[in-house]
Amino acid sequence: MSNQMNAAFIEQYGDSSTIKTGKLEKPEAGEGEVLVKIQAAGVNPVDGAIVGGMLKDAIPGEFPLIPGWDVAGVVEEVGHSVSRFSPGDEVYAYARRPKIQHGTFAEYISLPESYLAERPTNVSAEEAGGIPLVGLTAYQSIFDFGELKKGQTLLILGSSGGVGTLAIQLAKSVGAKVIGVASEKNHDYMKELGADITIDYNENHVGEAVKEAQPDGVDLIFHCSRGDSFAQVMEAGVLKEGGKVVSITNSKPDISDDIDFKYVFVEPNAEQLEHIAVLADSGKISVPVTETFSLEEAGEALEKIQSLHTRGKLIITP
Repeated sequence: MSNQMNAAFIEQYGDSSTIKTGKLEKPEAGEGEVLVKIQAAGVNPVDGAIVGGMLKDAIPGEFPLIPGWDVAGVVEEVGHSVSRFSPGDEVYAYARRPKIQHGTFAEYISLPESYLAERPTNVSAEEAGGIPLVGLTAYQSIFDFGELKKGQTLLILGSSGGVGTLAIQLAKSVGAKVIGVASEKNHDYMKELGADITIDYNENHVGEAVKEAQPDGVDLIFHCSRGDSFAQVMEAGVLKEGGKVVSITNSKPDISDDIDFKYVFVEPNAEQLEHIAVLADSGKISVPVTETFSLEEAGEALEKIQSLHTRGKLIITP
């Protein structure tokens, strides 16, 4: 068996043009680790930030560096003391390690057993590969912090992207009401996912539009976007007393200190992935795959995701 694999990688920080495709050493399953043959790797805006060196002060990297934190695949080997998985099992994971080096834009990855969950089987491998990062981000934001419940109202700013797509569906799975903010072209898409109300940020003062649509206010604001929508919503005072604000794009927003706020940077969590898999298998969650790319097209995929105007998920299939 070859000890090499194909991968998309960088040897220095830069833009998408710095990504190379070639042979690197194939990882091995160490103690407590599982070697996964990758079928699909979701592409996320953070992958472009990694290539650009924007996370290097927060999370150390080592070259050659393979980007990618999303994976769905098949277990090929298991290391000593692994008990939950066997070769042939179909799994998925959010693959962020303490050091950025061995990512998922490759044919293989070795991960701690604790990172992995059985993937949903009623969706394709490509769909499953697009779930972990965005699914866990949405889950940890609206459930762990937001404590969203049946009958409450969730406002999602930037609701047509990967995280917003999952947030809409997770919120509907517990019986919450969802107001989604995105451009007009994505409104039908958001409604298909379950959004109750849609607002176009191009044609409205978002805060005033939310107030008109939901006079009683919202229980949770989930900030997944750039631009002016967040400031407009906060100045309009649409948050209910005792409501919460969670952001994945701004760690220090200009808001009142008495607002219950949290910035979320997603953490690996296999138990939550197992719950998401159950929801996906029961038809409560789908992950529309917009486009797939080969390893050789990884740079093109990163250019598209960094536009921040993609819909659904972009997937690399090694």
